[in-house]
Amino acid sequence: MAPHKVHLCGSIGLDSVDDVLATLGRLLKDNLARVPDGEPGGRRLWIGWQYPVLRSSPYLEVENAAGSGHSKSAQLKVRDGMTGAVRFGELGYAREARASYEDFVRARRAGALRPDARFQVSLPTPFAIVSSYIAADARPQVEPAYEAAMLREVERMCAAIPHRDLCVQWDVCTETIMLDGRDTRMRPVPGMRELFSERFARLAAGVPSGVELGFHLCYGDFEGRHFIEPIDTAKLVEMTALMLAAAQRPVAYVHMPVPIARSDDAYFAPLAQLERPPGTELYLGLLHLGDGVEGASARIAAAERHVGDFGIAAECGLGHWARPELVERMLELHAAVANRAG
Repeated sequence: MAPHKVHLCGSIGLDSVDDVLATLGRLLKDNLARVPDGEPGGRRLWIGWQYPVLRSSPYLEVENAAGSGHSKSAQLKVRDGMTGAVRFGELGYAREARASYEDFVRARRAGALRPDARFQVSLPTPFAIVSSYIAADARPQVEPAYEAAMLREVERMCAAIPHRDLCVQWDVCTETIMLDGRDTRMRPVPGMRELFSERFARLAAGVPSGVELGFHLCYGDFEGRHFIEPIDTAKLVEMTALMLAAAQRPVAYVHMPVPIARSDDAYFAPLAQLERPPGTELYLGLLHLGDGVEGASARIAAAERHVGDFGIAAECGLGHWARPELVERMLELHAAVANRAG
């Protein structure tokens, strides 16, 4: 099947939700089954907007003055003298989703989007946020509370948005890099696969059956670059198998990155071992502005030798792109490749 279907990971570096919806409708209306709001404003830097939420918690305080690991923010610990369980209130995701959904409905009603398009909400896994901003000793106490708060966010948005109109995507970055095992800042831990499986099972169970569920696998996008480049798709296939087994419910799609330099068979060969249940789509993030249609076509040809029936995407979100004209050029590339393939 020709890879004419397009997926957007979530963030799109335009100024407003209205700008995002208008641009996507103009360029990609017929190719998008799921439409994100572009995550403008504070959400543009993925998990960065959650640091002030954590910092304002009465349960937490700064552990030291300097950031550690891949985060430049000072890590947080449970406040000295605090007794009882840590608890978080609103995180903001449901409130943002409810507001953007109204814009989405107006755009769809006006004919700018496909009548069957779903509104896509992309969420970081709680593990990614806690492992980035919480000191190691405090994570066992903080992560369950933050995960519970995130699942309440999902519950609120699912109560406000019709299930037939909604897709929830979990962004799986820190876990993917840990499973890869080569980044010294995010090292594997004992029992890691079992721990990830338990987390994915809870996150999947928090999404009602009538709501689409998707996963975006990521090797990081800090300042527009991967933390490390994947050797091939083997670890991505391994992570996908773990997630699908843990979910115990239909998964609409999985997205995987493809570095710009990789149009060789060695990168895509492990995809031949990917087992997907019927209805689970695969999107390959093989679009790069650096080599345009020609480069994407070479990567598509290599992928097609090892896996069939996949859609196309960028490697990650487009939120870090500071110039709107570059974002538009990238979206035009999505359209050019999709229409050429279709």
